[in-house]
Formats: sequence, C-alpha cells, structure tokens
Amino acid sequence: MANNVDVTNANFEQEVLKADKPVLLKFWAPWCGPCKVMAPVIDEVAEERSGNLKVVSINVDDAPEIAAEQGVRGVPTVMLFKSGTKVASLVGAQSKSQLAQFIDQNG
Repeated sequence: MANNVDVTNANFEQEVLKADKPVLLKFWAPWCGPCKVMAPVIDEVAEERSGNLKVVSINVDDAPEIAAEQGVRGVPTVMLFKSGTKVASLVGAQSKSQLAQFIDQNG
C-alpha cells in the first residue's frame, strides 16, 4: 500500500512531524493479535482517504524509542498528528466505522 508507510527512527520526523497533511500513525507489533485484525481496516482507510490523510505504521519492536516518546502503553494504538503535533490517540483494535469517526472528530 503506497499510502501506508513504514516509519522508523530514521524517518519519523520527515514522515510524521513534517508531513504536509494530517497523519494517522499506527503502532503495532508482529506478535499482537488485535494488530493483525486491524491491519486491513487501516489499509482500507489509507486507500479511501489517500488524498487528505497520510497513513504510517511503526513496529514497536523496531522503534521502541518512538513508542516511549509518544506514551504508547499497548498495541494497537493509533494517533492523529496535525502539523507535527499529536492531536488525539486511541488504544485497542477499532472497527472501520470507529476509526473513521476518530479521524473525522479530530481531523
């Protein structure tokens, strides 16, 4: 998925903090069952909103520093960033309608 970028320590600032549109950031882990359930939901949202929302993912095992900096306590966690600032976060697996409502209310 072209719009669902994998973020690491090396590109976090460029991909999230300096993005030119709102960013939906997903924290996940390969061992997380709910993360696997939510992956296709995130991909659908990324595809449908590609014009006005950037969607990126961070594997917490690969980038624990970013997860700690952002206060991630469990996965999956999704956060919405606007102009480099975190405006909202949501913990746990979400349905597509819940995710859309989260984006609409905070975007």
